[in-house]
Amino acid sequence: MSTSSSSKASAKTTPTENAESGFLADDALAKNLQAVLVDLTALHLVGKQAHWNIVGPNFRDLHLNLDEVVAIARDSSDDVAERMRALHATPDGRPDVVAEQTSLAEFPAGEVLTHDAIDLMTAAVEQTVRTMRTVHDEVDEADPTSADILHGIIEKLEQQAWFLSAETRKPAS
Repeated sequence: MSTSSSSKASAKTTPTENAESGFLADDALAKNLQAVLVDLTALHLVGKQAHWNIVGPNFRDLHLNLDEVVAIARDSSDDVAERMRALHATPDGRPDVVAEQTSLAEFPAGEVLTHDAIDLMTAAVEQTVRTMRTVHDEVDEADPTSADILHGIIEKLEQQAWFLSAETRKPAS
């Protein structure tokens, strides 16, 4: 492995050694898992931004629910990144990479009314799930074990989208 004299760290791969001589992610699998990692990392950040800045009706309930979304996103991003490493792929969660690659919309600055935050957070959770569903079939074909990880994350996030959106839904007539 070579070292770079530049001040900005660049993504590097490590040489394959005995403990890592099993299944190796191809470029497509690594790219798909990276897309999931980036959106989960962004969801964690968006969730905290909302958590810190919501105001209005049902503040306390939403404040606590956002902590659940953040915990799922944070834990799941770690699961995906560690799976990538187990497959000898290099996860990249640097802030500039997350900002550049995420498919999530930017959350507004400043205070946000709880009802608006519900809609924004539901959209962010649903977009994160959409990313996973978009890459799922390719991931499953390359590595069913990684697809199983996605299944568990999708289940948790879809439940959270339901919890969030139920706050402002009206009963079907």
